[in-house]
Amino acid sequence: MGSAPVFHGSEEYLCETLTVDFFNINKIFFTALGYPMSYLEFFGTVAGAIAVWLSARANIWSWPIGLINVTLFFFLFFQVQLYPDMFLQVFFFITNLIGWWRWANPKAGEENKNMELKVSLMSAKWLIIFTGVSLVATAAMGAMAKNLHEFFPSVFSKPSAFPYLDSFVTVLSIGATYLMVQKKAECWAVWLLTDMIATYLYFAKEIKFVGLEYLVFCFIAAFGLWNWINEARSYKTHEA
Repeated sequence: MGSAPVFHGSEEYLCETLTVDFFNINKIFFTALGYPMSYLEFFGTVAGAIAVWLSARANIWSWPIGLINVTLFFFLFFQVQLYPDMFLQVFFFITNLIGWWRWANPKAGEENKNMELKVSLMSAKWLIIFTGVSLVATAAMGAMAKNLHEFFPSVFSKPSAFPYLDSFVTVLSIGATYLMVQKKAECWAVWLLTDMIATYLYFAKEIKFVGLEYLVFCFIAAFGLWNWINEARSYKTHEA
């Protein structure tokens, strides 16, 4: 009997095809209650949910799992024209690496009983500065996002959806992430506001599973705020 024909490169072609399909929002994983769920949206959302829950519990493993989430969401947001959110994932990728290192390597006097960075609170001065910078940055980013399709038509074929509101989410997310890297309890108050707005945006753009996830994030953010404030206060009690 003759041997089966060998198709050189067929395995590589199959892997490339599967990879492209996985990152294509139109490649459906399953349909639930009439909603078509793509591989990209499902696995990105699940990774994000696990990462946020671990963050609320001040668990350092939130950072490496978050790297999976932001990588998948980068491709998702590009395909639904939420460009500020897309760029935000690049920032998240970098800060996930920084946060992972920061929590694992606290300075002298910053460590908790597990020798990781402990939770602390912001001063009133820095809260005021944070608010002012956030508003100015939102105005600047919104103006840029509004015109991206005119500045770079070969890359952004459609206008940005909700440029100012999406930019506000982006700016707050950047600020909340910075506060989280420093393990400031107020990061969860910022996340709560961010998640409420993001929930509306994602439902409006018909990525409902992500929208549902961010609705759940609102409750996790409330828990995280309560949990981190209690932890920060417990350090002061022990020090006293």
